[in-house]
Amino acid sequence: MTKYEAVAQAIKTDIENGLYKEGQPIPTEELLTVQYDVSRQTIRKALSLLVEDNLILKRQGSGSVVRPKRLNPRTGKIAVVVTYISDYIFPSQLRAVNDVLSENKYTAVLSATRNCVCNEHAILEEILKNPVDGILIEGTKSAMPNPNFDLYKKLIEMDIPVVFFNGYYPSLSGTYSVCADNQAGGAELVRHLIERGHTKIAGFFKSDDIQGHQRYSGFISELFRNGLIIPDENVFWYITETKEDLFNNPQEVLNRLGDNTAVVCYNDEVAFGLIKCLLSAGRRVPEDVAVVSFDNSNLSRISPVTITSLSYEDRNIGRIAAQKLVDILNGKEVTSEVLPWTFIQKESS
Repeated sequence: MTKYEAVAQAIKTDIENGLYKEGQPIPTEELLTVQYDVSRQTIRKALSLLVEDNLILKRQGSGSVVRPKRLNPRTGKIAVVVTYISDYIFPSQLRAVNDVLSENKYTAVLSATRNCVCNEHAILEEILKNPVDGILIEGTKSAMPNPNFDLYKKLIEMDIPVVFFNGYYPSLSGTYSVCADNQAGGAELVRHLIERGHTKIAGFFKSDDIQGHQRYSGFISELFRNGLIIPDENVFWYITETKEDLFNNPQEVLNRLGDNTAVVCYNDEVAFGLIKCLLSAGRRVPEDVAVVSFDNSNLSRISPVTITSLSYEDRNIGRIAAQKLVDILNGKEVTSEVLPWTFIQKESS
């Protein structure tokens, strides 16, 4: 028996004898090296054996803990909960999610909240009644106080891992997330416009999702850093329920834009609508008003003026989040991840 196998067997015996109970952390790698008088590498190999044997879990920020016995049997199912299924960027993310889950012998159970907390509540209650092996979910109205945290906590207590993608709840502990670096993205778009000579820059942002707050934070911070102070009325805020009404009154939009020569948009969907609004009023893009955005979606390519937009490039958030969930189910240690943007220049700026 090798040294690491002997250490693994000793820790396993301690677990079986109740020295370390379910959910309880075992000593740190540093303490174990002293206890067994072996190298850190030996301890890591021993812990890897225990992970493979489903005896311990490696958890972000918690070290290694004794794996709790599952409160419900394996189902082979993963709940995939998104805000919308058919709109915008979600189809490509869902295809990537399905590919990862299928490769790992899981079936996706798909549902959509339509960014409504009541729908999220009903979906989570259904999962509690009919448990799944894991949950891959996009936060609903993630910038707002959420009444469903108690349901999330019950799921976590049932040892059902939860991985958020796109939108997440920063104050909800015990979960993981994969999202874009939205604050850095907002700042990058402002820098691009300033380099193009713009000093009067407006913005459209979504107030009920955390992405909107983060993108606005980068936007406004970069403006201030460059000595550009803009009035509050130059920022257009909207929520899920008012999105469709943004450009119902083009003249009102133009009046509020005033003499601004550039606009940062929350996403390509908003930028697409704004460009159509500007063109219908005889304003040229980008000669009169430059427009930049996030996501580099199909809308950025089919717009009457193609949209300068930030892209994930080949980093599919759905694929990365799904793989993290699979890794958790396989007892591997994972961490939350923030993805950088890639700037894609097109015609609109």
